[in-house]
Amino acid sequence: MPSTVKILYDQMIAALGVEGLEIPLTAVKIFQDGETIPDSVTAYQIKDLTLTACQSCRQAALGDPVCLTRENIGCVAAAISLGLVSAQDSNPLGGARVYTEIMRRHSEEGEVFKPPSPRDFTEGIVYACQAAGRIDYSLFGREDSGRYQDVQTAKKAVEAMAAITPSLTRAVFLYPVDFEDQNFLPDVLILSVRPVELTRLIQAHQYLTGQPTGAAMGALRVVCSDLIARPFITGQINVATYCLGARLIAKFEAERLGLGIPWKIFEELVDGLKRSQTGYPFHLYPGV
Repeated sequence: MPSTVKILYDQMIAALGVEGLEIPLTAVKIFQDGETIPDSVTAYQIKDLTLTACQSCRQAALGDPVCLTRENIGCVAAAISLGLVSAQDSNPLGGARVYTEIMRRHSEEGEVFKPPSPRDFTEGIVYACQAAGRIDYSLFGREDSGRYQDVQTAKKAVEAMAAITPSLTRAVFLYPVDFEDQNFLPDVLILSVRPVELTRLIQAHQYLTGQPTGAAMGALRVVCSDLIARPFITGQINVATYCLGARLIAKFEAERLGLGIPWKIFEELVDGLKRSQTGYPFHLYPGV
C-alpha cells in the first residue's frame, strides 16, 4: 500500500497535467526529546561518514533515506538550525565533519586544526573569517572574502536565521516519497522546483486562501533553516533559493529552487491544485 505522502504526491502530479513531469520531493520528520524513534528510522542513521542537511535532502529525493543526529551531521550550522545542538555551545562537535573538513584542507594546519564551535558560528566569526582574522575558517583559501564583510554583519545575518529552539531535537529523518513506514507523517516537505512549477503551486495555495507566500531566505543555511526550520516553526510555506553549500556540496541544479511546506498545508495545496485546474492551465505555460 502506498504511503500517504506518495498518494498526495501522485495527486499533485496528476493535477499538474503534464505527462512525465517529476518534482523532487524530500519528506522531513523531526524527532525531539520524549518521542520514540522507530527502528525503520534509526536503520538509516549512517555511522561511518557525515552528511550535511543539504546533501541528505538531495539524497532522500533520489531515494536514499537519511537519519541525521548530532553524531553524523556534517554541518555545524545545520546542527544549530535543526535543534541538534545549542547555538551557544563553545565546544566543537568533534570528529571529521564535511563542512569543517573543507576548512581543514584549506587551512594548511592539518592535524592541529581546531574546528569552530557552534558559538563561533553564532558570533559571526566563521562567516566573517577574513575580517575576524580567522583565515583558518575559510572555505576557499587565504583570499577568501568570507561570507560577510565583517563580524557585525555576519552576526546580524545569523540572528535572522530560523532555528529550532530549545535544542531538543534527537534526530531529523529525511526520506523519499515512496518510503513505506505508515507510523508517522512528515513535519515538512521540501519540493525542489523550477520557477514555472513554483508559480503553479503558489497559485493553487492562493486559490483556496488568498494568502501571499513568504520568501524569507538568506545567503546560507537555506535547506536547514529556510526550508525545514522556518516552516516547522511558523507553520507556513517558505520559498528560498539554494545556498552555497547546497549548490557546491550537494550539487543542486541551477534551475531549481526550494519550497518548504508544512505537512498540513501540503494537503491543502494539493486540494487547491485539483480544484483550480481549469483556471490555471499549467500544461500551456511555456517551458513546462
